[in-house]
Amino acid sequence: AGFLTVSNSGSSADELTSVTSDDGEVTMHETNGGAMEEVSRLTVPAHGQLVFRSGANHLMFDKLKQAPKQGQTVTVELHFATSDPVVVKMPVKSATYVPKTGH
Repeated sequence: AGFLTVSNSGSSADELTSVTSDDGEVTMHETNGGAMEEVSRLTVPAHGQLVFRSGANHLMFDKLKQAPKQGQTVTVELHFATSDPVVVKMPVKSATYVPKTGH
């Protein structure tokens, strides 16, 4: 699973439409009432944030070319409906890692 926060400092909302990685397939999921569901887009509100965290919105990695190891990074590219793509290097943490503040 992948967790991060996408911030939008603009005056209009945008949508995250896909996430890609050379390391494997990435899909977006949201969790509602304990049920996880794959989604094709998620809103990033104007002057707001889209948060990916455990038990809520998150990224799922599949068909990885190799198993990521703690201390490495996984590079993803975020694609939006109106904004330019953004490349993010996500640090690989232990499966039990819980951030103290944010992601």
